[in-house]
Amino acid sequence: MTKPAPDSPAAPAPVSAPVSAEDEIARRTARLEKLTQLVGDPFHITNFPKNHSAADVKKKFEALAPGEKTDKTVSVAGRVMAIRNGGMFIVILDDSDRLQIFHDIKTIDEKKKEILELVDLGDIIGVTGIVRRTPRGEITVDGAELTILSKALEPPPEKFHGLKDVEMRFRHREQDLVASDRTRETLRARYKMIAAIRQFLYDKGFLEVETPILQVIPGGAIAKPFVTHHNKLDMPLYLRIATELHLKRLVIGGLSEKVFEIGRCFRNEGISPRHNPEFTSLELYEAFVDFNAMIDITEAIIHHVALTLHGSAKVKYGEVELDFTRPWPKRGMVDLIKEHTKLDLYAFPDAAAAREQALTIGVKTEPGISWGQVVEAVFGEKVEDKLIQPTHVVDLPKEISPLAKAWPDRPQVAQRFETYINGWEIANAFSELNDPREQRARFLEQAEQKRGPEDPPHPIDDDFLKALSFGMPPMGGMGMGMDRLGMLMTDSQTIREVIAFPTMKPID
Repeated sequence: MTKPAPDSPAAPAPVSAPVSAEDEIARRTARLEKLTQLVGDPFHITNFPKNHSAADVKKKFEALAPGEKTDKTVSVAGRVMAIRNGGMFIVILDDSDRLQIFHDIKTIDEKKKEILELVDLGDIIGVTGIVRRTPRGEITVDGAELTILSKALEPPPEKFHGLKDVEMRFRHREQDLVASDRTRETLRARYKMIAAIRQFLYDKGFLEVETPILQVIPGGAIAKPFVTHHNKLDMPLYLRIATELHLKRLVIGGLSEKVFEIGRCFRNEGISPRHNPEFTSLELYEAFVDFNAMIDITEAIIHHVALTLHGSAKVKYGEVELDFTRPWPKRGMVDLIKEHTKLDLYAFPDAAAAREQALTIGVKTEPGISWGQVVEAVFGEKVEDKLIQPTHVVDLPKEISPLAKAWPDRPQVAQRFETYINGWEIANAFSELNDPREQRARFLEQAEQKRGPEDPPHPIDDDFLKALSFGMPPMGGMGMGMDRLGMLMTDSQTIREVIAFPTMKPID
C-alpha cells in the first residue's frame, strides 16, 4: 500500500482514543481561554482582509511547476478541515474550495507556535502568506501570519468528512454543508435554478409580485391548511396553500397582464420523499392566452433550467436519462387509463358505475365521490408512476378542476393539464374560469363533494368571486413545484436533499 505524501491533504489524521463530547467541549473551552490570554478573544475580531478565495488561489497559480515558489502574498480564510504534523499542514475550506496551509514548525517563533497548537478542527482561521506549489504538486499558502477568527466550541461530528447519520445531516444542515461537497452543490444548483427561472420570466415580460401568506380563507387548491390565530383581531388565519386567487386579482386590477410569484406555500399533510409541509411553488398567470400557452411556457422553463444547470436537454436521474427536448407528448387522462388498464371510464359517466368498474381493476374508492374523483384515483394508482419521460396529461375531469374552464363540446372535462416527469406531477395548469356565476356554482359543488372522513367542506372565497364579477380577461395559469424540479435536476432521491432546512420532528 502506498504511503500518503506528507504534504497531501488526503493524508489521514492520526487515530486517537475516543473522547466524550462533554470532554471535548471542555478542552476547546480551555483552549479558548488560553488563546484569549495570549492574543485576545477571537470573538472580538470584526473583520479579516481576505483578498482571495481558495478557488481563486488555485486558478491564479495553476501554472506553477512542482516545487516552484512565488513572491505573491495572499490573504485567505476558511474553516479548518484537517490538521497534520502538529499544525505543519492545515486544510481550510471556504465557499469555493479547499486549500492547504503550511507552517514550518522548526522555524516559526514561539508565540505563533503556541497559537498554532490552539487550532482545532472546525475553527475558522485567516492566513496571510506567499503561494507555492509543493514538490508533490499541491498549491499551498505558506502561513506567515495566522489569526484564529472564530473558535469552534462544539466538536465536529465524528465523520467530519462525510456525515453518515441522515437525521444529523438534515437536522444540522450547517454541519452537513461543511462535510459534504455534494450537499453544497445540490443546494447551490437549486438556488441557481430559481434564479434562472426568475430571469427567464423577467425576459418574457412577467412582473414578479407578492401575495399574502396569512389568509382568511385558504384558497386556490384543495389541501388541509395550517391554522394560526391573530390575537388583536381575535380571528383564525391560515397559512396559504396556494397563491392562485390573489395573483388573479392582481391581473383583474390591471397591475400587469403577466404576473408570477415564487414563494413558500404550506399544507398540513404528510411527509414523504416527495412531500414537505413547507414547499416552494412557482405560479404564473398571463391574460389573453389559454392552457396551450401554458404548455409552451412550462416546457420552455424546464428546458431552460436543464440547459442552465447541465448544458444539455438530457439529464440523468438515477438510472434514467430524462429528455427535455421539446415538444413533449400530450395524452388524455382517461385515454391513459384505458391504455394501461383496458378500462374506458368515458363509457361509465355515472359515478357509482365508475366506482364499480374501478373495483374490477383493484382500485377501491370512497362511497359518494364523483366520477372525476374516481378517474383521479384510478389514474393515481394505475398510471401516474409509469409516466417517466416528460408528458402533459390533458383533459382532466371538470369535477376535480373547479377553477378551470370546461370544453364547450365536452363539458365533462376541463381545459387543463398536469405535467409528469419520472412519475411525479411537476406542473398543473389550465385555461382559467372567468365566469363568476359558474365559478360560484363550481365552488358550491366542490364544497359538497365528499373528500376524506375528517375533511370539512372546502370554504368559498366570496372576495375572489366579487373580484371575478369585476371582470377577469381570458387567462392561462400554471403552478410548478420548485422542490420536485430541483430533485430531478440534481439527481436527489428525497425532497429533503433540496430543502436547506426540511421539517423535522424535534428530539425529545
